[in-house]
Amino acid sequence: MSIDFPSVTAKSFLQELKRSLGEDIHEDETALQASADWSTRKSLISGWWEKERPRLVNTMVARQHAATRICQHCGNGPAVIHCCDCRPHPFLCGQCDVRVHQGQVFHNRDSMTRAFFHPLPPTTCVVERVLTQCERLVPLEMPETICGCLQVSSSVIAGHSIVVITMNGRYDLRLPQIICKACEATWSPGVHDLIRNDYWPATSHYSTVYATDVLFSFKELKMAAPGMSSQAFLRMLDQRTARFGRSRNITADSFRKSFLQWEAVRFEVDKLCQEDHFDCSACSPDMLAVSVDGNRKHYRFKSAARSEEKAIFDGVFIANDDDVTKFVDYVHTSTSHVSGRGVCGGQWSAARETSQKSSGKTDEEGLELAVCRHGVLLRALNIFRGEIFAYPLYLQKQMACKPVTFFAMDVACKYWPYLQRATEKCPELQDLLTMRPFLSVFHAKAHDFKCEVKWSGAYQEGAGSTLGEEVEQCNAFLSRIAVTTKHMSKAGRIDMLTIMAMRWNQQKFDNLASTLACRYRKAKLALQCQLHNLEAMKTVMDISDSQLEKWIFDVNEWAEATTSPNDADVAAVASRIEELVARVKRRSQRLYKDSDGCKGRARIRRKIREEKKSYIL
Repeated sequence: MSIDFPSVTAKSFLQELKRSLGEDIHEDETALQASADWSTRKSLISGWWEKERPRLVNTMVARQHAATRICQHCGNGPAVIHCCDCRPHPFLCGQCDVRVHQGQVFHNRDSMTRAFFHPLPPTTCVVERVLTQCERLVPLEMPETICGCLQVSSSVIAGHSIVVITMNGRYDLRLPQIICKACEATWSPGVHDLIRNDYWPATSHYSTVYATDVLFSFKELKMAAPGMSSQAFLRMLDQRTARFGRSRNITADSFRKSFLQWEAVRFEVDKLCQEDHFDCSACSPDMLAVSVDGNRKHYRFKSAARSEEKAIFDGVFIANDDDVTKFVDYVHTSTSHVSGRGVCGGQWSAARETSQKSSGKTDEEGLELAVCRHGVLLRALNIFRGEIFAYPLYLQKQMACKPVTFFAMDVACKYWPYLQRATEKCPELQDLLTMRPFLSVFHAKAHDFKCEVKWSGAYQEGAGSTLGEEVEQCNAFLSRIAVTTKHMSKAGRIDMLTIMAMRWNQQKFDNLASTLACRYRKAKLALQCQLHNLEAMKTVMDISDSQLEKWIFDVNEWAEATTSPNDADVAAVASRIEELVARVKRRSQRLYKDSDGCKGRARIRRKIREEKKSYIL
């Protein structure tokens, strides 16, 4: 039974779509309504698709019909091959198919011998309308001569088998081999020849190679979807392999190893070009602020894959575990700190001074990160004993190689007294006190009001628009990678995190110029707005600059005072009430400015209720 489908060309189809659309809505009216109302525009688009869906179904069904066609290359014989990549002339006869695709082995072809399209691997051709096996060679740049004999005495033959993986999946091909009939000299491509032709070996015997486009694509997909695993990526390649009629079987372990080695070679090339992936050019030679914080989502299970191999990027971004352990043990033995939680801001729990290693199911418990004010990842270390203060102390010591003005933390009010006590017993750390403590601006909202005034970066001269929250931006990206790294081996986890950190920094470097220009423009407008508000407030309150400076001095003195709120003295109680009233008013005024989520506003309202209750009672 034969079915006759109407002949539909792209031009006639587009004309019909335009005509059908014009019957319902005039183009000018459509443009006017679409530009005026978003819902109208979406409704028009949905209506167009719904109206045209039956016609699109007919067109797609008609496309599957392998009608009798003449070869578009020679114009003589009937077409038996439809090539998806030989556009605009996709139909070929058997002879033209062999001639064209002997070199274009990565084209996706369909046979038309059975009245329907059937995908063909590159090692299958059509001879007299019968499918026949053939050999196809990997396209490589080959030497013109391999010996001193005449060029006509040399011929190219099929060498040993090789598997080539591209973004269209797996291809089973042969390596080309040149042989001289006169002197019997031979040439076969080696691993260096493959690399020069944009292939990367999967093993030392290079029986499997990857097109470098696959490795680039995996890295970019990993950047866009950090939670995607290499196995998921290879399953996608397997599906593309099966779609085009080839056998699918790509080994995940060799792909991961090959990808990491490819990144290692590129890293060494960048070092030769004197490119530092973990140095922010905008923070050179002096660095204004370094922000340090922990990420407990980057744990790794003890039951994960175990391997004795050493990480390729060990010590490049994540510090060597042995070096960190020696430093932590040295600090703890030199000083006498008390284990337990630090508490700041009433009931808000912070980090610990000392802690023991967890006895749970995890090995590494997370990462401690150091980030500059432009969001560039600088250094990191593995957490094994909770977020103890010795970890940021190690990172601070690493960052002291260049002048740093501010050292930002979300518990700077607890960390800095710890640092001062540690430097008394460890004199070599005295230089770290030249930095200034910086309490992260947003985290300061959860601290006591006196603590916020004394330590917050928003009240520090020279900090500018620095927030000290840059680690949170990096954590939003890195935390999604933890979906896969928690199941990796120790070496694999370090390597993958380092590669993703380098790619994150590269993205920051590429956008640095536009980001700095945008920041400058926003800071300039914000400064003008604040100066205008300050002048307006001085006019309304009829105060001078000297009086304003005196108020600032009084507030700083009040924040430095240690008077207990439980003191029975009337002045102390009155001061405490004034403090609570000021805090309630300030939180109420900035309720919607500081938080754009319901949960955040609920926490602020709960804090306001607690403060009102405390001074009412």
